[in-house]
Amino acid sequence: MAKTYRLGIDTGGTFTDFVLADNGGRTWLFKVESTPDDPKRALAAGFREIEQELGLAAHALIDATVLCVNGTTIALNALIQHSGAKVGLLATAGHEDSLEIRLGQKEEGYRYNPNYPPPRMLVERYLRRSVRERITSDGSVLMPLNENDVAEACAFFRDAGVEAVAISFVWSCVNAAHEQRAAEIVRELLPDVYVTTGADVLPQIREYTRTSTVVLNAYLGPSVAHYVREVGDFFSTYEGASRLRYFQSNGGMASPTEFTRRAVYAVNSGPAAAPRAGSFVAHPLGVDDIITVDMGGTSFDVTLCRAGQANIAKNVDFLRYRLGIPVIQVEMLGAGGGSIAAVDRYGMLSVGPQSAGVNPGPACYRRGGERPTVTDANVVLGYLNPEALLGGRLPIDVGAARVALARHIAEPLGVSVEKAAYGVVRVVNTNMVAGIRRVSVERGYDPREFSLVAAGGATGAHITALASEIGIRQVLVPKVASGLCAFGQVLSDVKYSYMAACPGRLDEHTDFLRLEWLFQDIEAEGVRVLRREGFADEAIRIERSIDIRYVGQIQECTVPTGSGRLRPDSAALLRRRFDETHQRLFTFCEPDSAVEIVNIESTVYGVFPDLPVWRHDNAAGGADPVKTWRQVWLGQGDDIVPCEVPIYDGERMRCGVVITGPALIEEPTTTILLEAGWQAVLEPSGVYRLTDERPT
Repeated sequence: MAKTYRLGIDTGGTFTDFVLADNGGRTWLFKVESTPDDPKRALAAGFREIEQELGLAAHALIDATVLCVNGTTIALNALIQHSGAKVGLLATAGHEDSLEIRLGQKEEGYRYNPNYPPPRMLVERYLRRSVRERITSDGSVLMPLNENDVAEACAFFRDAGVEAVAISFVWSCVNAAHEQRAAEIVRELLPDVYVTTGADVLPQIREYTRTSTVVLNAYLGPSVAHYVREVGDFFSTYEGASRLRYFQSNGGMASPTEFTRRAVYAVNSGPAAAPRAGSFVAHPLGVDDIITVDMGGTSFDVTLCRAGQANIAKNVDFLRYRLGIPVIQVEMLGAGGGSIAAVDRYGMLSVGPQSAGVNPGPACYRRGGERPTVTDANVVLGYLNPEALLGGRLPIDVGAARVALARHIAEPLGVSVEKAAYGVVRVVNTNMVAGIRRVSVERGYDPREFSLVAAGGATGAHITALASEIGIRQVLVPKVASGLCAFGQVLSDVKYSYMAACPGRLDEHTDFLRLEWLFQDIEAEGVRVLRREGFADEAIRIERSIDIRYVGQIQECTVPTGSGRLRPDSAALLRRRFDETHQRLFTFCEPDSAVEIVNIESTVYGVFPDLPVWRHDNAAGGADPVKTWRQVWLGQGDDIVPCEVPIYDGERMRCGVVITGPALIEEPTTTILLEAGWQAVLEPSGVYRLTDERPT
């Protein structure tokens, strides 16, 4: 069999990870510095790293690659920095301000704070133009579309320099004719402008959510389109553009065309791959319930999988903007290795969310950074190699880290540099534990029933402390941990979500024949798209779900229906699943109360063959895995004490050898701090299993 590869590329705020996997399951991990101003430079640097280690030039590698997946932070950065496109909105006359009204709601934690400011509007008021038209809730036309209003708005948008147009009309989710015609006019009059409609992006009930989502799509669309063109041009040079796909926030891949058309699915592109990778490394060890934690250079991302299935969320506020599409629930915190520590005017220590990023980076990188970061604290405490990181490619200056911590933390607090560093680590750990609670406890799960899976280069130094704090007694750290999201990308399938509004009661009188027709209609579009992308029918899989709520309730629960046809006797099964879901999420259910269907959704997959698990070959032979001893500072209550600990070389580790903490395990791209009371064993699948051996 010819050797073929899959390549996952995860572009983070600090590093870009490349994970190459062959058809036998063997993987290679490469890291280069991200170049957000020019993504082609990071891509070229990554391919040079691959060529240097494997002897495969870019042309030969891409020719032997069957799949290349790119996860990117381009949309996330545009939203955080408010650097998206200049957007014009066409709305039904009288509904131009739904974005600003926001249903009268504020985010959790600020609901009763009158001084909490509204988010920055992505469409300025003068760029929200009214269109006279009206469709009713049954899909009938009450007022025909006034095409002159659309044409006049286009002229106004042209003069204002609008780069993208979002169209959101009332009840377009049940009859999209007016939105479709308005889009035709806009494309004719403004051919160079990005155009998107609510019925295309989110054809579901809820005017504000639909409008907000389509505006996000328009705001991000031009940036995503430019990025896709840049990356596509790079791969076209090597005749590899046809193998290129992009990772979406729903946990699946998309073609460049679909990724550009539905740019809003790029908002959490990289972190959404973590659950698939976490489940892959955990399953051979008999573990199906996992919480994946990913601490990179700028952020800390948390995801949860129950029975191998990732949590999917809809109708969430993402960076203060309502997002209706289904996305992998990722809790994001400004708690990465580059997060900056500071003492405020009240003498309180804080860490993040500001980050030193890759430029200038932590003080210990000697690139001009003067503010202390989490990485600097870990260096001072001895947790990280004091000479270099990334297998020796990134020199470390311990003295610079000590100076930064002394000036900005130790001296203002009147403590030693080591205690200041330990304080930074404890604060960031507390922040990260809060993020773990939000995806578990606040979603109805007991985190103690889960195993932690470590991802990201900075996580290993904190992972046993996080597990101890939240009561988790088993941690899995794969050798590919620092590139786990890139690894998850090559394990995933193409995934498209298709939705429709379908309001009505769920009981013995429900018209399941109509529901079945509606499901088949939206699924047909997904199947057509996948066939155009080259998937045979046997490689196409469909999953269905229905949004159900109690009559009079404003929040619905998403209930899976499987892939089988709906029948009249489906009502009882759906009702039981809804009550179970409601009980788990809200701690109660009302089996005797009437319920109603709100929306339906079909998820259509283009399935790739599974990647086999590569068996670790124990190539280390009989070499002693302990390469040296080092003094580190470990916590003892609220104090710290110096301790000499063994430093294990991960590249010389043999499977089955038991390591007892305190100890450090140094892999080329990550370091694992094993605290006292913990043990570590390298499993044959290349995963360190860490267990808390302290009595309960």
